[in-house]
Amino acid sequence: VQLQASGGGLVQPGGSLRLSCATYGFIFDDYAIAWFRQAPGKEREGVACIGSSGERTYYADAVKGRFTVSRNNAKNTAHLQMNNLKPEDTAKYYCKVKHRDLLGIVTDYWGRGTQVTVSS
Repeated sequence: VQLQASGGGLVQPGGSLRLSCATYGFIFDDYAIAWFRQAPGKEREGVACIGSSGERTYYADAVKGRFTVSRNNAKNTAHLQMNNLKPEDTAKYYCKVKHRDLLGIVTDYWGRGTQVTVSS
Protein backbone atom coordinates (compact mmCIF):
# COMPACT_ATOMS: atom_id res chain seq x y z
CA VAL A 1 0.00 0.00 0.00
CA GLN A 2 1.43 3.34 -1.02
CA LEU A 3 0.15 6.87 -1.22
CA GLN A 4 1.85 9.92 -2.67
CA ALA A 5 0.62 13.47 -2.14
CA SER A 6 1.65 16.18 -4.58
CA GLY A 7 0.66 19.64 -5.76
CA GLY A 8 1.85 21.78 -2.89
CA GLY A 9 3.70 25.03 -3.31
CA LEU A 10 3.94 28.69 -2.39
CA VAL A 11 0.81 30.75 -2.92
CA GLN A 12 -0.36 34.19 -1.90
CA PRO A 13 -3.26 34.65 0.51
CA GLY A 14 -6.51 34.26 -1.38
CA GLY A 15 -4.91 31.94 -3.89
CA SER A 16 -5.70 28.34 -4.76
CA LEU A 17 -3.92 25.01 -4.96
CA ARG A 18 -5.06 21.54 -5.94
CA LEU A 19 -3.44 18.63 -4.14
CA SER A 20 -3.44 15.11 -5.53
CA CYS A 21 -3.04 11.78 -3.76
CA ALA A 22 -1.96 8.94 -6.02
CA THR A 23 -2.46 5.49 -4.52
CA TYR A 24 -1.08 2.03 -5.23
CA GLY A 25 -1.41 -1.48 -3.92
CA PHE A 26 -4.99 -1.67 -2.70
CA ILE A 27 -8.53 -1.60 -4.03
CA PHE A 28 -9.04 2.14 -4.06
CA ASP A 29 -12.81 1.94 -4.56
CA ASP A 30 -13.23 0.14 -1.21
CA TYR A 31 -11.71 2.80 1.02
CA ALA A 32 -12.28 6.29 2.30
CA ILE A 33 -9.37 8.68 1.87
CA ALA A 34 -8.53 11.33 4.43
CA TRP A 35 -6.43 14.49 4.23
CA PHE A 36 -4.46 15.76 7.21
CA ARG A 37 -2.06 18.61 7.74
CA GLN A 38 0.66 19.44 10.20
CA ALA A 39 2.11 22.88 10.79
CA PRO A 40 5.48 23.34 12.52
CA GLY A 41 5.12 22.92 16.26
CA LYS A 42 1.53 21.74 16.01
CA GLU A 43 -0.17 18.38 16.07
CA ARG A 44 -1.38 16.75 12.88
CA GLU A 45 -5.03 17.58 12.28
CA GLY A 46 -7.72 16.18 10.04
CA VAL A 47 -8.76 18.43 7.17
CA ALA A 48 -11.16 16.47 5.00
CA CYS A 49 -12.33 12.97 4.24
CA ILE A 50 -14.19 11.36 1.36
CA GLY A 51 -16.03 8.06 1.40
CA SER A 52 -15.27 5.19 -0.91
CA SER A 53 -17.94 6.11 -3.45
CA GLY A 54 -17.39 9.82 -3.12
CA GLU A 55 -20.90 10.49 -1.90
CA ARG A 56 -19.94 11.33 1.67
CA THR A 57 -17.49 14.03 2.61
CA TYR A 58 -16.31 15.61 5.83
CA TYR A 59 -14.52 18.89 6.41
CA ALA A 60 -12.90 20.45 9.43
CA ASP A 61 -14.55 23.69 10.46
CA ALA A 62 -11.42 25.65 9.61
CA VAL A 63 -11.65 24.74 5.91
CA LYS A 64 -15.40 24.40 5.29
CA GLY A 65 -16.52 26.42 2.32
CA ARG A 66 -12.96 26.80 1.04
CA PHE A 67 -11.69 23.25 0.48
CA THR A 68 -13.30 20.54 -1.62
CA VAL A 69 -12.30 16.89 -1.50
CA SER A 70 -12.93 14.63 -4.48
CA ARG A 71 -11.80 11.33 -5.93
CA ASN A 72 -11.42 9.61 -9.26
CA ASN A 73 -11.86 5.89 -8.69
CA ALA A 74 -10.88 5.12 -12.28
CA LYS A 75 -7.45 6.66 -11.63
CA ASN A 76 -7.04 5.61 -7.99
CA THR A 77 -6.51 9.24 -7.10
CA ALA A 78 -7.98 11.68 -4.62
CA HIS A 79 -7.81 15.46 -4.74
CA LEU A 80 -8.07 18.37 -2.37
CA GLN A 81 -9.02 21.66 -4.01
CA MET A 82 -8.04 24.52 -1.75
CA ASN A 83 -9.42 27.99 -2.47
CA ASN A 84 -9.13 31.30 -0.65
CA LEU A 85 -6.03 30.09 1.12
CA LYS A 86 -4.97 31.79 4.33
CA PRO A 87 -1.57 31.99 6.04
CA GLU A 88 -2.90 29.67 8.74
CA ASP A 89 -3.34 26.97 6.08
CA THR A 90 0.44 26.74 5.84
CA ALA A 91 1.38 23.16 6.68
CA LYS A 92 2.55 19.89 5.25
CA TYR A 93 -0.43 18.05 3.84
CA TYR A 94 -0.80 14.28 3.91
CA CYS A 95 -3.27 11.77 2.56
CA LYS A 96 -4.10 8.63 4.46
CA VAL A 97 -5.98 5.37 4.08
CA LYS A 98 -7.10 3.10 6.90
CA HIS A 99 -6.53 -0.25 5.23
CA ARG A 100 -7.84 -3.65 6.36
CA ASP A 101 -5.92 -6.66 5.10
CA LEU A 102 -7.17 -10.21 4.53
CA LEU A 103 -6.51 -11.08 8.18
CA GLY A 104 -8.60 -8.17 9.33
CA ILE A 105 -5.61 -6.20 10.50
CA VAL A 106 -6.20 -2.48 10.15
CA THR A 107 -3.25 -0.23 9.38
CA ASP A 108 -3.05 3.48 8.69
CA TYR A 109 -0.95 4.17 5.62
CA TRP A 110 0.32 7.68 5.11
CA GLY A 111 1.72 9.20 1.99
CA ARG A 112 4.70 11.49 1.98
CA GLY A 113 3.41 14.96 2.57
CA THR A 114 3.41 17.95 0.29
CA GLN A 115 4.25 21.39 1.62
CA VAL A 116 1.75 24.21 1.28
CA THR A 117 2.96 27.70 2.14
CA VAL A 118 0.61 30.66 2.07
CA SER A 119 2.47 33.93 2.25
CA SER A 120 2.64 37.31 0.59
